[in-house]
Amino acid sequence: MARIIGNAFMSHVPAIGGAIAKGRTQEDYWKPFFDGFPPLRQWVGEVKPDVVVVCYNDHGLNFFLDKMPTFAVGAAPSYSNADEGWGIPQTAPFAGEVDLSWHLIEQLVADGFDITTCQEMLVDHALTLPMALLWPDQKWPVKIVPVCINTVLFPLPSAERCWKFGQAIGRAIQSWGTDEKVLVMGTGGLSHQLEGERAGFINKPFDVQFMDSLTGDPEWATRQSINELVKQAGTQGIELLNWLVARGTLAGAGQGARELSRTYHIPISNTAGAVVLLEPA
Repeated sequence: MARIIGNAFMSHVPAIGGAIAKGRTQEDYWKPFFDGFPPLRQWVGEVKPDVVVVCYNDHGLNFFLDKMPTFAVGAAPSYSNADEGWGIPQTAPFAGEVDLSWHLIEQLVADGFDITTCQEMLVDHALTLPMALLWPDQKWPVKIVPVCINTVLFPLPSAERCWKFGQAIGRAIQSWGTDEKVLVMGTGGLSHQLEGERAGFINKPFDVQFMDSLTGDPEWATRQSINELVKQAGTQGIELLNWLVARGTLAGAGQGARELSRTYHIPISNTAGAVVLLEPA
């Protein structure tokens, strides 16, 4: 059977792409963030995943205010970058792992999740930047399955629902009849708010507690309402739901987690920039 080899969590701030494209990654402002990635790249080089399931949110590329699925799964043979132009060059297309996509879709529907199936899908910085941060040569040695979570338009899925969604994905991966190694990535956040009276809001104590909970008490966030999480993390900080889905996959596969690496740096373009790597325990 397929197995989940770990979780990688990271911010996907669009300005990261500009720093990469303009060669600014070692400037004082950016260096603490980018210094978090060598341990992840070394680990990825050693474990060599075959597939990456990316839990992320779309920024108006595929879904907008007129139609916003709660959960969507890509089932395309390839995915092209059509980002909004924040600086990262056009990336090579990502090859889709279609067999796993359809297995996930079938199993998730059987598990009671009414998802949107996308046989054509574009990807933006929420997926391309994390992939480029792990494989900076942008020669993708893996296939991907995009899993999109609504963190944009209310009503949002509850943290508990996202946790259960992640568990269902984990069970589905574990039941996929191959020997593929699967890395599950959660992207976005951490705390930030881009508009309104709280623009620029960052909550380091909350972020640290949330990152601690990924190993110590992974259901901690599920005991809070969406409104409370938005209050603590900011309107866009609710992207932590993507992390929660990804972390739930290990639980669904019956595995605990231990932390291998963590970096936290503020601010990154008005955002708390974080990088966390977990492996099964």
